[in-house]
Amino acid sequence: MKNSIQLWALVAAVTLAVQAQAQVPEIQFSAEDPLSGFPDDIHMGEAAGVARNSDGEIFVYTRTGNPTITLGASRYVSHGGARLFKFSAEGEFEREMGQESYGALYAQQVRVDSEDYIWSVDQMSGQVVKFDQDGRIVMVMSRKPEAMRLPAPLFEQPAREGVGAEGESFQGPTDVSWDSQGNFYVADGMRNARVAKYDSEGRWIKNWGSYGAAAGQFNVVHGIAIDSADNIYVADYNNQRIQVFDTEGNVLREMKGFGSPMAMCITPGPEQVMYVSNSNPADDLDVGGEIYKMELDGTIIGKFGKAGKNIGEFGTVNAIDCQEENNLLVGELGNWRVQRVTLQP
Repeated sequence: MKNSIQLWALVAAVTLAVQAQAQVPEIQFSAEDPLSGFPDDIHMGEAAGVARNSDGEIFVYTRTGNPTITLGASRYVSHGGARLFKFSAEGEFEREMGQESYGALYAQQVRVDSEDYIWSVDQMSGQVVKFDQDGRIVMVMSRKPEAMRLPAPLFEQPAREGVGAEGESFQGPTDVSWDSQGNFYVADGMRNARVAKYDSEGRWIKNWGSYGAAAGQFNVVHGIAIDSADNIYVADYNNQRIQVFDTEGNVLREMKGFGSPMAMCITPGPEQVMYVSNSNPADDLDVGGEIYKMELDGTIIGKFGKAGKNIGEFGTVNAIDCQEENNLLVGELGNWRVQRVTLQP
């Protein structure tokens, strides 16, 4: 009898989960390729990051170009393989920024802060670079390792115990975000399992996190976003959840029900919402792919899209810009493009 009751409970739980998934409203939307005017010798690669500034100008950090290795004084120096492009608000190509940057190897994300500084996050070099509005480098976080190794696919990344070294020795950083006091937080979680906190001048304050599935632990920290109340949302990809922390790293709650979160974004303004992608993994481009719109308490408002290659479908979404709630920019690794998505309110 006991086994029968346990089996019934398991079936009921699975049924409720399936029903809950089926009841998520579908959001109607339209999509287009917004970028144009590329020079003949420039091509879009994997669109790892996309972000807009306060004027609506678009920045794309992409995995493309020609990686090279040169001999330094005491070691080989690698660069290239990632490029940062700037477009007008209408999507017309304007320029490239940070050409041949020492830290541009394997693009992971780009963000724009409240003062319109542009921040690139590079997984392979392990560096976060801050650019001013003219494209000049004003801050560099972390140092490239002495020996470079090719990044493994997401599902093969080795897990690292603990929170890593004090300070900024990143092990595959994935994202960056800022609180209302100007402190910034780096998701250092591709080959590590931590969030690192810094003050506005780039001085390390603290780490939190370790490898695992318990509260406050991570298994691939893939994204980070902060709301107007300074709650910190961390995409814990392989644990299929978002964990919410205060600015000291204390766990507040977790949210689930949207698959494996990779890209995430919180809208500005007094009534904020979140967008989260259930990004299909690199080894199976035909599953998942939808993007969820959510309240900040985890309540799912609706979802849109599916895996695929056509406009209006998504292939491994790695970046979402939601400067405007119903006008999004979506960066895809699998389809080598950015889409402008307009949701019906």
